[in-house]
Amino acid sequence: MSKKMKRPLTIEEKKRKDEEVLEKLEEKYINDIDINNLKVYSSLEKNLVYLEALFNKASDFNTRKFKLGDEEVKATLVYVQGIVNKGFINDTILRELMIVSRDQDIKSSKRYSNLIDLIEDTLLSMGTVERRDRFSTIIDDMLCGHVILLIDGYDEAISMPIPTREVRNVAEPETEAVVRGPREGFVESIDINLSLIRGRIKTPDLKFESFRLGRVSKTDITVAYIEGIAPQDLIDEVLNRVTRIDIDMVNESGIIEQLIEDEPFSPFPQIANTERPDGVASSLNEGRVAIFIDGTPFVLVMPSIFINFLQANEDYYQRFFFASFMRLLRFGAFLVALLGPSVYIAITTFHQEMIPTKLLLSIVASRAGVPFPALVEALIMEIAFEALREAGVRLPKTVGQAVSIVGALVVGEAAVQAGLVSQAMVIVVALTGIASFMIPSYDFALGIRLIRFGVMFLAASWGMFGITFAVLALLIHLCSLRTFGIPYLTPITPVDWEALKDSFIKVPEWFKNNRPPYLVKNDNKRIRSNIKPSPAKGDDENE
Repeated sequence: MSKKMKRPLTIEEKKRKDEEVLEKLEEKYINDIDINNLKVYSSLEKNLVYLEALFNKASDFNTRKFKLGDEEVKATLVYVQGIVNKGFINDTILRELMIVSRDQDIKSSKRYSNLIDLIEDTLLSMGTVERRDRFSTIIDDMLCGHVILLIDGYDEAISMPIPTREVRNVAEPETEAVVRGPREGFVESIDINLSLIRGRIKTPDLKFESFRLGRVSKTDITVAYIEGIAPQDLIDEVLNRVTRIDIDMVNESGIIEQLIEDEPFSPFPQIANTERPDGVASSLNEGRVAIFIDGTPFVLVMPSIFINFLQANEDYYQRFFFASFMRLLRFGAFLVALLGPSVYIAITTFHQEMIPTKLLLSIVASRAGVPFPALVEALIMEIAFEALREAGVRLPKTVGQAVSIVGALVVGEAAVQAGLVSQAMVIVVALTGIASFMIPSYDFALGIRLIRFGVMFLAASWGMFGITFAVLALLIHLCSLRTFGIPYLTPITPVDWEALKDSFIKVPEWFKNNRPPYLVKNDNKRIRSNIKPSPAKGDDENE
């Protein structure tokens, strides 16, 4: 049976068929058809119609049509204005594609099987050039600062990353200032932040694994670790938690932190955040994993245990006895910030016999005209203090500091003069506020400030028994916490003698031989043994 021969299409029929294809493309966009599997067409006109329909009413969507070589092959550059370097497009890409391509016969080149190979290898002086054959990847690249080159007759596109973005210069971090130590701080550009870490850890074992999260934001996320030092099960767990996130937008590292932490209902943070590259580099060297998020200067470091939030980067740049003293002072400040007002309420309400007689008479005299019980008195001052602190943060710097300092003095003095609170309560609340400022981690201090209110109510109800109950409940909660499989109270419980060298106290650097054993199992050697500093032998002989 002979096959039926098809009649050749007339010019009018071909034109009508092309118009039908273009209408279907527009209908696909209108009906919101999934484009994940939609491939690039060989027709330049079809590709442009689809992209223009997709970016309808987007005034920053730009196309630049031109012709390649003497053969005048149709081509178009497609990009989103404002997030690409337009000067580089005009001065480099268009010049090479429009002028340089005319100097060689691009159609009859024997070395290259197609025009895209020739453009990729000889005409584009770009560090990174990638081929794309699907609209989904083309759109993602465009929205991340790539320029797309479409050529008529080819079902592939060339993607060229030339993003431009105004970022602030690297400067000293405002939230973690130090007297002695590096002055560099992270910025909002993830590329700059990664370069700051690469500059401190010059080893090929430093690995960066990148992802894009957010169906709308397409935020770049990078997981950093040192291969061979960080445990593989920790790396796998972090990667698993990050890759399973499915969210529309990621604006800041705090969103990622809330989605990957072990216990979201705990007031204590299980993942540290920092603006300091030296702190992240030290954590990576200890076997931890860091997560960089584009658009924020705060980098997440995990796992982070209880003792890490009472340590400061400056501790490692000071003499060990001074650093140990400051750590013990911070631990005392932690107890004062947590229990200070509660102990005052319990003693003045239920346990007056615990106060020396002269001090008791002084407290009674100061509270003689106060109409409220100790709990209400403490709540008035604590809420006023928290409100002034929040106002100081939200107001401009030039005004905020004056409001927070002067406001505290004025409100405290006015409250005492009006007889609403006693002088002793003002002193207790002030000491509690100062103690909370001594805690290096802002998130950890927030948790303490929140728990403090609950302990105050227990102290007002049952005195020291209520405080004891609160402390026991808090210890039980801390013992039950895990951060990526590691107990939160390590190395206190379970006891780890090697890790205790860098906990509440800091031993000299020459005595810290190994990395934390609870983290690193393989390459745990940190420093060579027996390198304690000592006078040169020649000094003794000269004497």
